[in-house]
Amino acid sequence: MNKKLFILLIALMSLSLLGIIFVQGYWILNSYRTKEDQINLNFRQILLEVSEKIQLREIEDYYNIYSGLVDSLQTPDNINFSELVYTTKNDNNNETYIFSDGILEEDFKLSSNFLDTEIDSIAFKKITNKKSKTRVVSGLDGNSNTSKSTVESFSRLKDYERNQFESAFRNISAKTPVHKRVTGEEIEGHIERELEERGLNSNFEYAIYSNDLATKVHSKKFKYSPEKTFEVPLFVNEDLNLSYQLLVNFTEKEKVALNSILGMAVLSLVFTAVIVIAFANALSQIFRQRQISQIKSDFINNMTHEFKTPIATINLALDAMNNPKVKENQEFRDRYLKMIRDENRRMHAQVENVLRISKLEKNELDLPKDRLKIHDVIDDAISHVSLIVEDRNGYIKTHFAALKDSVLGNESHLSNVFVNILDNAIKYSEDEPKIDIFSENVKNSIILKIRDQGIGMNKNVQKNIFQKFYREATGDIHNVKGHGLGLAYVKRILEDHDAEIYVESEKGKGSTFIIKLHLIS
Repeated sequence: MNKKLFILLIALMSLSLLGIIFVQGYWILNSYRTKEDQINLNFRQILLEVSEKIQLREIEDYYNIYSGLVDSLQTPDNINFSELVYTTKNDNNNETYIFSDGILEEDFKLSSNFLDTEIDSIAFKKITNKKSKTRVVSGLDGNSNTSKSTVESFSRLKDYERNQFESAFRNISAKTPVHKRVTGEEIEGHIERELEERGLNSNFEYAIYSNDLATKVHSKKFKYSPEKTFEVPLFVNEDLNLSYQLLVNFTEKEKVALNSILGMAVLSLVFTAVIVIAFANALSQIFRQRQISQIKSDFINNMTHEFKTPIATINLALDAMNNPKVKENQEFRDRYLKMIRDENRRMHAQVENVLRISKLEKNELDLPKDRLKIHDVIDDAISHVSLIVEDRNGYIKTHFAALKDSVLGNESHLSNVFVNILDNAIKYSEDEPKIDIFSENVKNSIILKIRDQGIGMNKNVQKNIFQKFYREATGDIHNVKGHGLGLAYVKRILEDHDAEIYVESEKGKGSTFIIKLHLIS
C-alpha cells in the first residue's frame, strides 16, 4: 500500500473513532442535563406538594376544633329564615304539587381562644337548607275526598360554612408566628415521603424565610444559595399580601442525576473502550506487519549480499584456478581450493541457520536432552571462536564461580546458543573483542553472564533483538554481517530448555547477556 494512502487511511480511521468518542460524550452530557432538568422539576413539585399539605393540615386541624365547638352551641344570637314556595297542577288527575325551598340562618359568636389570637370572638352563621314537597289530590268535584302527602328534607350547608371559615382563618392566622404554625419535623417528614414516592434519594437542608429574612424554622446546615436553593411560597394570604417562602437545598442533586444515567453511561463507555482497544490493537498489528515486512525486505537484501559475496569469491577462485600459472603452482591451487571450501561452508551455515529457525517455528525440531556440564559446553563454544578472537588480538576469559553446573539439555543446540552470543559479541566490538563469562549458583539455578565491551545498544533495540529478522536500523546494513536470526534462535532454544535470557546494555559501553538455567541433582 502506498505510504501516503496508508497514512490517510489511518488518519480517517482515527478521526472516525474520535467522532464516535465525541458523540458518546455529547450523548452522556446531554442525558445528564436532561435528567438534571427532570429532577429539578421533581424537586419543585415536591416542594409545592409539601407547601399545600402543610397549609391544608393547618386549616383541617383548626376546622375540626371549630366544628366541634359550633355543634355544641344551642342558642343563636339571631335567626333569619327565607323561603321560596311554588306550585304546579295537573288537571288530568286533579294532582297539585307544592314545593318549598327555605334557608335558615342562625348567627352565633364563638370565642377565638382555640386560635391563640388576640381577637375576642368570631361571628359565624349556621346555614340549614329545608326542602319540602306536598302532593294534594282532589275529588272529582274539586271538594270531596281530598288527600295530602308531604316529604321534607334538611341539610347543613357545610361547604359554604367551611369556605367562610377558611377565608376568616387565613386573615386571623397571619398574625401567628410561623414556628407555631409548622415544625421542622413536619417539613422533614413530608419531604422524605415525597422523595420516597418519586424514587429519589437525596439529603436536604431547609428553612422558612419571611421577606428574605430567616425565621426560627430551619435545619442546622442550611445555607442560602441562589443557584442551588429551591423556593416555593407557604401560607399565602392574598388579602393581606403576605406569604412565607419554603427554601430547600437538595445537597445530592448532582449525584441523583448521575445515578439515573450511570448504568447506560457505563455501558456506553465500556463499549467505546472496547472499540478504542480494538482500534489500538489493529493499529499495532498494522504497524507491526509493516515493520515485519520492512525487516523481511532487509533480511532478503542482506541474505542476497551474504550469498553474493561467497559466490563472487568462488567464481573468482575458479577463474584463477583456470589460469595456467596457478595450475602449475600447487600452493596457489591449495589456497584457492581452501577459499572455495570456506565460502561454500559459509553459505551452507547460512542456509542451515534459516532452516533451523523454520523448524523451530513449526515445532518440528526434536531436542533430545541429556545430563550436561554447562561449563564444558561453554568451553566447547569458546573453542569455535577462539581463533577469530586471537586474530583480532582480543580475549575470552571465564570466571566460573558456580560449584554446581549440571543441567538437562541438548549439547549441540546449547553449544550453538553460546556460539551465537559470542559471535555477536565479537562482531559488535569495534576494537579488539574483550569478553568475560561469569557463572554463579542461585538456589536451584545457575546464572551465566556473557559480558562484552562492544558498541552496546539502546533500550528500544534491547526490546527487539530476540525477534526474528530484527537488526538495528542505524548504520550500514552490511557493516556487520548477519540476517537477524541468531538471537531469535537463541531465545527459542532456551525456552525449549525452560530457561530464561535477558540483556543489559548501554550504548557505547557494551552488553551483558544473562542466562538462567535450572540445575539437576
